[in-house]
Amino acid sequence: MKKQQKKTKEITAPVYMMNRELSWLKFNERVLNEAGNPRVPLAERLTFAAIYQSNLDEFYRVRVGTLMDQMEASEVIRENKTNMTSEEQVTAILQATRDLDQKKAAIYEQLMGELEPYGVRLINFNRLSAEEGKLLETYFDQEIAPYLSANIVSKQQPFPFLKNKNIYAVASLMSKGGKTKTAIIPCSNTVFRRLIDIPTRKGTFMLSEELILHFLPLVFERYTVKSKSLIRIIRNADIDVDEAFYDEDLDYRDSMEKLIRTRRRLCPVKLEHSRVLDVTIIENLRKELGIGADQVYFSEAPLELSFFSQIQDSLREKRELFFEKRVPQQPACIRNDLPVIDQIEEKDWFLSFPYESMKPFIRLLKEAGEDERVVSIRMTLYRVAKNSQIVEALIDAAENGKEVVVLVELRARFDEENNIEWSRRLEDAGCRIIYGIDHIKVHSKLCQITYKKDGEIRHITQIGTGNYNEKTAKLYTDLSVMTANEKIGEESAEVFHALCLEQLVEKTKYLLVAPKCLQSKIIVMIDEEIAKAKAGKPAYVGAKMNALTDKVIIDKLVEASKAGVKIELIIRGICCLIPGVEGYTENIRVISIVGRYLEHSRIYLFGADEEDAKVYIASADFMTRNSTKRVEVAAPIWDKAIKERIMAMFHLMLKDNVKARGLGSDGNYSRVTDSDVKLNSQEYFFAMSYQQAENTEK
Repeated sequence: MKKQQKKTKEITAPVYMMNRELSWLKFNERVLNEAGNPRVPLAERLTFAAIYQSNLDEFYRVRVGTLMDQMEASEVIRENKTNMTSEEQVTAILQATRDLDQKKAAIYEQLMGELEPYGVRLINFNRLSAEEGKLLETYFDQEIAPYLSANIVSKQQPFPFLKNKNIYAVASLMSKGGKTKTAIIPCSNTVFRRLIDIPTRKGTFMLSEELILHFLPLVFERYTVKSKSLIRIIRNADIDVDEAFYDEDLDYRDSMEKLIRTRRRLCPVKLEHSRVLDVTIIENLRKELGIGADQVYFSEAPLELSFFSQIQDSLREKRELFFEKRVPQQPACIRNDLPVIDQIEEKDWFLSFPYESMKPFIRLLKEAGEDERVVSIRMTLYRVAKNSQIVEALIDAAENGKEVVVLVELRARFDEENNIEWSRRLEDAGCRIIYGIDHIKVHSKLCQITYKKDGEIRHITQIGTGNYNEKTAKLYTDLSVMTANEKIGEESAEVFHALCLEQLVEKTKYLLVAPKCLQSKIIVMIDEEIAKAKAGKPAYVGAKMNALTDKVIIDKLVEASKAGVKIELIIRGICCLIPGVEGYTENIRVISIVGRYLEHSRIYLFGADEEDAKVYIASADFMTRNSTKRVEVAAPIWDKAIKERIMAMFHLMLKDNVKARGLGSDGNYSRVTDSDVKLNSQEYFFAMSYQQAENTEK
């Protein structure tokens, strides 16, 4: 790691602020803790362990990669919450990761030990009989060795390119003449299985990379293997996708494809190895990869945990090891015998995922594509499923002669390739495709159907908190509202009009639309609560979201707390605001819920009087990137029943004492133990959806 050799002025950080990156690591630790939680079914704990690892990989690719790039700058760059330099942040991240790696290794051993009574074992050669060793040697010769491509680093064979997240076997070899060389063999291959059955023991497996590592002497017969290990690298993914806009002569979609290919070859930020390696090899690897000693990690657990899904598949018959099966239900308010548009004209529709199904929204799109009254369908797409019924409905609508305008955000990180493919299919079907605005991602979840009725133009507008993705709608908690209210419809139409002209919405009356008029309106509403508190009236701010990093909003929340406003926040991931700090944030409570489903919905609440409270659902977290660098939309909830339901959901989540963890004034999270009655909010909401569906059938 290259160090910043610049003198920096010491700046005292506010006592109520936490560094963004360290806060995220605390979130990922909460995910890891679920892998070690005995109250979670054993097979499901494997999922949490795998998610922890994939989360950490992406974090290093994006956030650590960015920080390391910043360290190359001529000026010292400080983040604006704790004033830590990029170097200080990276140093703290690397140390925190080592601590988490130790916990991960312990939890991995715990999981594998608990799997053994269920007939699942992962073993190495030390636990094999001579006969089993011979069987595996034959398997290696026939099924694996023919597909291996060995590399011996020399002047004639330069150091090979190591792909991001792939596993390699590396060895120190000695020739008969006494010369030492380094050998590298790729172990990640789709041709052979990762998890290899031991034929003499049902339910017993060995990882293919361990098999390759063991039989390296057979691959390098003319050499002596002095030391060997498995390695894996994580590469920086911090590319400036806005570069695609810079050359107006190039097709944006083609430019994006080139940038994606560039990402695959960016510099490594992390090296992991599974065995004690010769110091010389470590030094050679570091030199070739251009990384520092503090970026090298020894792992006691397997370097990659995706094989857990195969273990889960082998356990499917043991239902007690999994969560109880849950199926999203159809909301009670929805009728199958009436057209969707007619129903929404009568009353707003509200869906809460995954407790309720996305099918009613898909039905709306399909019916709109065939309805003679419908003139156009406009939609923003950020992340969609691989086999998207939603996109297929848009294609059908276009082929039926409807005007279909789709903004496809090609800069949705790690979903770029999927979005590029869908954009081509939509375009081929006759849809008008737009890609957004220079330097501004479009992250809003907005769909609008325009139709004629009684000679007038009408709108059905859908605004949500999550992506138009049927798969994640079963895994993430999100909210969606569909309304025929023309005040919402007209302002949403203005959003689409601006996007088509590559412009930003400058002014709104009802919607909160970033980047120009979301943060400022939130500040105004918090100021209104401050004024109430100063006048001796009850004052309240509530919010649920994925992350809180926006310093402007944080500072305003601190001001509100000082004024006596009661503030309750449900922040799943990053939270740069530390609650309960005397003189600053003693009126603020923060909890995080990490459970079976990924908490993803965004809710804003303003006002202690539930009758007059302002309630919004939104696509935006309180993050600077959302409030100032993206097109986001938050919608007011005016329907009384929906408003009451959202507030009830919010306040019930605040009572969760099973999956909730409270953030203390010391910056650490701990289990919520405020009641003897156990409440898992996610399970409660699913039970309610089943009950309502049952009552409807009766």
